[in-house]
Amino acid sequence: MTVLAAPVAPPPPGQVPPRPPLLKLRPGWPLSGLLLLYPLWWALGLGTLIVFLMAVPMVVHLVRRRPVKVPPGFGIWLLFLLWVLASATMLNFEPPGTLRGDASDRVISVAYNISGYAAATIILLYVGNLTERELPRLRLVRQLSVLFIVVIVGGIVGTFFASFDFTSPLELLLPSSIAQNSFVQNLVHPSAAQLQEVLGYTAPRPSAPFGYTNTWGNCLSLLLGWFVIGWMVKGGRGRRVLGVAILVVAAVPVVYSLNRGLWIGLGLSALYAAVRLALRGKVAAIAAMALAVMVTIVLFLASPLTTIVQGRLDNPKSNSIREFTTEATLEAASYSPLLGFGSTRAASGSSQSIAVGKSADCQRCGNPTIGSNGQLWLLLIAQGFVGAALYIAFFVRSAWAYRRDTSSIGAAGLLACVLPLFYMFVYNALVMPLLIALLSVGMLWRNDQERAVAHARRVTSERVE
Repeated sequence: MTVLAAPVAPPPPGQVPPRPPLLKLRPGWPLSGLLLLYPLWWALGLGTLIVFLMAVPMVVHLVRRRPVKVPPGFGIWLLFLLWVLASATMLNFEPPGTLRGDASDRVISVAYNISGYAAATIILLYVGNLTERELPRLRLVRQLSVLFIVVIVGGIVGTFFASFDFTSPLELLLPSSIAQNSFVQNLVHPSAAQLQEVLGYTAPRPSAPFGYTNTWGNCLSLLLGWFVIGWMVKGGRGRRVLGVAILVVAAVPVVYSLNRGLWIGLGLSALYAAVRLALRGKVAAIAAMALAVMVTIVLFLASPLTTIVQGRLDNPKSNSIREFTTEATLEAASYSPLLGFGSTRAASGSSQSIAVGKSADCQRCGNPTIGSNGQLWLLLIAQGFVGAALYIAFFVRSAWAYRRDTSSIGAAGLLACVLPLFYMFVYNALVMPLLIALLSVGMLWRNDQERAVAHARRVTSERVE
């Protein structure tokens, strides 16, 4: 049978026909470009900044697609964002026990935080408003898996080539007065690791492709579930074998990161997986998982990595600093429990004495940043108890909304939705960890929407029959 194409009507007289786009990009390209090309953005000095840039075409897409759908509990998150904006009115106020400063000195960090929250929110809405045809869920799962591998490669480089760093193109373009700022340096200067005296001597802690070791560990843990789904569950035999090899290699930078929060988080992830399998009656899978854990423990005890872990446990140097900043945060937040102070503050003195502070001879002495030792503490000092409660409520509400999702995507998404509630005590979430967490919420939301569509089709089909 011959099918004739309908004739294309010529444009009206005097009207220029529209030009075809020079480059045809498939839907979802801003997110794919962000995730798959992240090493390139990091090398260019854009790293975290690319999140803000890619959010722009996502906003354009959402505006053109109105009305925009929102996930369950989004009203809580929107109220949190409004609270973040309202707390900026408190920048001029100084709580007791902190150094005096000027509001203008805090504008950059506040603008960065607000942009981070806004960009992650845009990405959540963007993912949830794309259809399965435009951006299949499995494609996004595998893109997140690729980012996990990038994080592991960065960890290997940071472990064995700790001094590797270079000046990025963006860094060259910035005025030296700005480029040398420590905050800006962590954004635009690519380096493989942070060199810190955690073990009593200077040791590398992998951080690439991020600016901080804690961000590296946070992202690795949040992406782990997506990697397992993309390579172990949804992949073929060859992909599964390679996935196991990648996880074995990942153990090296995980240990050398000296990141106790990450170690605990991985333990919680394993416990979560075991509970999920038990609830579904997967006895064989639980047995295989238990065997894998025992083999891993035996291999670990027989390796040199044991001395690294023991050395970290024997040197809890950061405990006193965390205890000091946590107490200082709670005390400062009590003076503005509703709105907080809009941003972090520098504490007077140090954990040793109120007289020990930063000086020309010791730039790293004293005056630690209150709110820098975890997202919860940042929220308390910056947005008060109300802002912190709204942030927590959104993730709890999201986890509750999708608690019955028994699919593999539901398992990985729910894990990445719950882990931030633990990590907020030890890690700051801005920007990439929050992006991954909200992206995971978006995937749970997409999964829920697709199930609703499938159910509606099934009901319609049954009625026709």
